[in-house]
Amino acid sequence: MAQISHINYCSYSSHRVSLVSPSPRPTAPFKAQPSTLLRLVRWSHSAPRCRYSLGDGMGTRSAAAGSSPRRSLVTSDHLRHVESMAQLPSGAGKISHLNAVILGESLASEENDLVFPSPEFSAQALVSSPNRCAGYQQMYRRSVEDPAGFWSEIASQFCWKEKWHPEVYAENIDVGKGTVRIEWFKGATTNICYNALDRNVEAGNGGKVAIYWEGNEPGQDGQLTYAELLDKVCQLSNYLKHVGVGKGDAVVIYLPMLMELPIAMLACARIGAVHRYSPQMSVVFAGFSAESLAQRILDCKPKVVITCNAVQRGPKTIHLKEIVDSALTECANDGISIGLCLTYENQSAMEREATKWQEGRDVWWQDVVPKFSTKCLVEWVDAEDPLFLLYTSGSTGKPKGVLHTTGGYMVYTATTFKYAFDYKPSDIYWCTADCGWITGHSYVTYGPLLNGATIVVFEGAPSYPDSGRCWDIVDKYKVSIFYTAPTLVRSLMRDGDEYVTRYSRKSLRVLGSVGEPINPSAWRWFFNVVGDSRCPISDTWWQTETGGFMIAPLPGAWPQKPGSATFPFFGVLPVIVDEKGNEIEGECSGYLCIKKSWPGAFRTLYGDHERFETTYFKPFPGYYFTGDGCSRDKDGYHWLTGRVDDVINVSGHRIGTAEVESALVSHPQCAEAAVVGVEHEVKGQGIYAFVTLVEGVPYSEELQKSLILTVRNQIGAFAAPDKIHWAPGLPKTRSGKIMRRILRKIASRQLDELGDTSTLADPSVVDQLISLSDC
Repeated sequence: MAQISHINYCSYSSHRVSLVSPSPRPTAPFKAQPSTLLRLVRWSHSAPRCRYSLGDGMGTRSAAAGSSPRRSLVTSDHLRHVESMAQLPSGAGKISHLNAVILGESLASEENDLVFPSPEFSAQALVSSPNRCAGYQQMYRRSVEDPAGFWSEIASQFCWKEKWHPEVYAENIDVGKGTVRIEWFKGATTNICYNALDRNVEAGNGGKVAIYWEGNEPGQDGQLTYAELLDKVCQLSNYLKHVGVGKGDAVVIYLPMLMELPIAMLACARIGAVHRYSPQMSVVFAGFSAESLAQRILDCKPKVVITCNAVQRGPKTIHLKEIVDSALTECANDGISIGLCLTYENQSAMEREATKWQEGRDVWWQDVVPKFSTKCLVEWVDAEDPLFLLYTSGSTGKPKGVLHTTGGYMVYTATTFKYAFDYKPSDIYWCTADCGWITGHSYVTYGPLLNGATIVVFEGAPSYPDSGRCWDIVDKYKVSIFYTAPTLVRSLMRDGDEYVTRYSRKSLRVLGSVGEPINPSAWRWFFNVVGDSRCPISDTWWQTETGGFMIAPLPGAWPQKPGSATFPFFGVLPVIVDEKGNEIEGECSGYLCIKKSWPGAFRTLYGDHERFETTYFKPFPGYYFTGDGCSRDKDGYHWLTGRVDDVINVSGHRIGTAEVESALVSHPQCAEAAVVGVEHEVKGQGIYAFVTLVEGVPYSEELQKSLILTVRNQIGAFAAPDKIHWAPGLPKTRSGKIMRRILRKIASRQLDELGDTSTLADPSVVDQLISLSDC
C-alpha cells in the first residue's frame, strides 16, 4: 500500500469536512478562494477523532498571523478514505509525500497533487470497493489476462441473433508474422441500431427522452423519446430501401447538429447495407469545404448524399446545400455521378424557396420520409461487417478512411461510456462534439444510446449569444455529465468566471475532456470554477482509430492529477517504448504503443490496407503505434505529450509542444497558446509560440519577456520560445481543433501555401495573425 507521510492542508467549514481535492494553496490566476484553510496537526488510526488548527494555507505556520488557534474535528473515516484512495492501481509507485486535502471548499492547485473524489461520490461509483482501487484492479487484471472471458461476459448483455464462434477474438498485430488482422465476435450477428433503440423500447423505456435538441437561438428546442426516435429511424430506413440502398451501397451524411443527424446514422445502421470493406455510412463533418467533401465522395462513391439546406451557427448562416452542389459538380467532372441528394429543410436557417435546386436529383426530406412506415425490420449483420467509415486527414496527403466494424465497436463504446462517465440511468448527458468526428459517433450517438441515456444535441455555437450559453443549457436540461474539448475550456476560461458563476450548474456530477491533452491550469479551472471543486474530470485519451477511450480516469475509483489521463481502460495494454522499440519500465518518457488488440479497434484504412500496416504497425513491430508521445510518472500516471510529429528538436533536446504550451498557459495573463517548430540556423529548430492573452491585457515587451521567463523557469532555458506571436485568436475547426498546419506556414512565412481555410470556425483569424506577424 502507498504510504502517506502526512496530510498537508485542510479546510474548515461549519465544523464539517469531506475529502474532495488536494492542497488548496492559492495560486494566480484563480479568483476563487477557499473558505478557511487549515493545517493538520496530527492523526492516528486508533483515535476516533483528529485535531487540526487554523492556518492560512500559504506556508508552514500553524495559525494565521494575529489569530489564535481554532479547533475542529476530522473523523478517522475521512482519513481511512484518504489512505484507501492512495492505494493506486497496479503499476503505480509508492507515494512518499501525499498532498491530500480534507475540505469543504477548495482549489486544486499544484500540478502533481492528487485530487480526490468525495467519499460520497466514491461510495456510489460503478467501480468502487472498501479499497477504492481494488474494484478496478480486479476488473483490469481479468480483462488483460482473460480478454475472451471478460469481453464475452460484457457482450452477452447485448442482443445477438447468433453468438460468436468458435472464439471471441483473433489477432495478429505483428507485421513480421503476416498480414495484420483484428477480429472480435466474428460469426456472431447483431444490429447496433436494434441494441440502441429497440432493446430500450422493449425494456419499457420507450417514454424516456432520448434526445433533447437545443437550437442555435435560445428558445429553439425539441425532444424525442426512445419510441419516437425509433419511429423516425424506421421511416428513413424504409425510404432508403425504397430508393434502392442495399448491399454494397454507401451513404454520405453531411448534416449539422440536428436530431436528423443521429437519425440518419441509426437508419443506415438499421438496414445493414454493407459488404466486406464497403461501409454503408460515412458521416462528413458539416464544416468541410466542397473540395474536402468531394474527396470523400469520390473515395466511397455513395448512392445517396444526405444534407440540409443551411444551418445557423451563431450569427452566421452556412449554406450547406450549396457546398454539396459544388462538391457533386466536382465529382461529376471526375466521372462520379450521384443520383440522389436527400435534403432536410432547416427552416430556422433558410426558407425552402431560397434553396438552389436540381430537379431529378434533389429531394426534400419532409416531402418523402414521413410517408413511410414507422416499422422496419432490422438487418442482422456479422460482428465484423463494417459499420461506418470516418475520414481523418493529416497536414498533407489523401485523407485516411478509418473503417470500424459492428460488434466489437458496439460493445466497446457502450462499455467505455458507462464506466468512464460513471453513468447512471438518471443522468442527462451532453457532449459538445459534432457527429462528423469520432467523438460524435462514439459518445454522442452510439455509446450513450446503447446505455439508454438521455443526450443533448446542440446546433449552435458555445459562445453565442454570449459565453454563458453552455451553462444556460446545463441548467435548462439539468445536465449531469458534460464532455467537451480543452480548447473550449480554455476559450471560456479566457472570457472570465462571471459567465460561469451566474448559472447554478448544481446538476453537474461528472466533467469530461477530449481531443488533446488538457493543460493543468485549464484542468484546475474546469474543476474549480465549472465543477465547483466537486465534479471528477474524466480526462480521456483515445483516437479515431481506437473507437473508444484507451486511457482515462474512472470517476470515484482513484485520485486524479490535473492534466494526466491516469490509467488504462479495461483490456488496454499500453506500453512506452524508446526509439528502438524497447519497452521502458517505471518513470519514463517515450512513444506510446498498445500491446494487444481491443474490441473497438479499427480494422483497416478503406481501400489501403498497406497504408494501414505501414502507418500503425511497422514503426514498432508487434505493437499498435499511436503516434503520440507519453510520459509515465513515479506513481504510474500517464501524461500524453502530444503527437510525436509535434516534437521540436532544439539543439538535440526533444521538446513536446504540449509541454511548452502548458507552461505558457500557466502564466496568469495567458489565455491560450499554440507552439510550432521553425527552422533555426544554429539550433536546427526554434520554438515559435502563438499566444492569446486574457481579455483586456495589452501586448507589451515586458509581458513577452515574462512569458519566456515562465517557460524557462518551468522547463528550462533550452525550451524558451524564440518568438512570441500575439494572437487575438487561433485558427480552429468548429470542433475546436487548432490547425497547426496553418500556424507552421505563418511561422515560416510560407503564406502562399496556407491551403484550404474554409473549414475554420473563423477564417478571418488567419489574416489577423498574418497582420501581427511582425509585432
